[in-house]
Amino acid sequence: MTVIAGRYRLLDLLAEGATGAVWRARDEDLGRDVAVKEVHAPPGLGEADERLLYERIAREARSATGLRHPGIARVDDVVVARGRPWVVMELIPGLTLAETVEADGPMPPGEAARIGAAVLAALRAAREAGVPHRDLGADRVLLANDGRIVVTGFGTATGAAARDGRVREAGTPGQSGELRALGALLRTAVGGAGGGPLATLIGELLREDPDDPTPVERVERELRRLASGGPVAGAPSPAPYGPGDGGRGTRRGRTDGDGDERGGEATPAAEAPPAEHRPERAPAGPRRGAVLLAGLLGALLLAAALVFHFVR
Repeated sequence: MTVIAGRYRLLDLLAEGATGAVWRARDEDLGRDVAVKEVHAPPGLGEADERLLYERIAREARSATGLRHPGIARVDDVVVARGRPWVVMELIPGLTLAETVEADGPMPPGEAARIGAAVLAALRAAREAGVPHRDLGADRVLLANDGRIVVTGFGTATGAAARDGRVREAGTPGQSGELRALGALLRTAVGGAGGGPLATLIGELLREDPDDPTPVERVERELRRLASGGPVAGAPSPAPYGPGDGGRGTRRGRTDGDGDERGGEATPAAEAPPAEHRPERAPAGPRRGAVLLAGLLGALLLAAALVFHFVR
């Protein structure tokens, strides 16, 4: 039971890695539970570089406290204790994307696209606020229990700031790097880039050229289209609808709700014969009238027979 900065009481260890640990803590001033990231310098970093790293992490985490977006984990406070920064964040119950894929296996492309679109919207909002993400990965995307898709790790990317035993210069990561990271994240979600309607888009993102970046608006538009069940631009068109399938093309195998074929392929509907070979259809109006008249005459005859029998 350790209290950090005289305010945050550490309760449970939620996660731990080479670059830090995340604790569930109690904010005793506000009477609520929060998540506290304890930052660790990577192994092998010298004392001077370690101090420089901690200063940078604290500075960038403080800049992230101004981010307010439903897809970004809120950073509430940054304190320095025991010679290193502790980042106080919103506590969001849920699993990371990496944990979800590890437990349940690859996701359907439509669900992966929905997550990708939400992540990209959060990245755009952060970049516009001047706080780009430095280390996006499947372990930085949280699938919250309340249904939200939340990006974490703004201002706490220790691994991106210190590699090869030294602290790197704090340059602003380019947008093309974010798109490549998004492509890798989508590939992880679907279990690989080969096959499926996301394959073309994932390949394009992973081949992102810094000198010729893909427009972010187009990527977000394609992801939202696929998430809603539509095809990705450039993907093969679905089979034409046939006249005898109730408005749906005939398909073999099972089709997921997002339109991804599993265990079968689309079968084009048969072409309709030319107009000159189609049999003429009789007008429906006169024929229907004749049927009604015959029914009425039959009813009258039956009534007359009943009256005659009653009179006798």
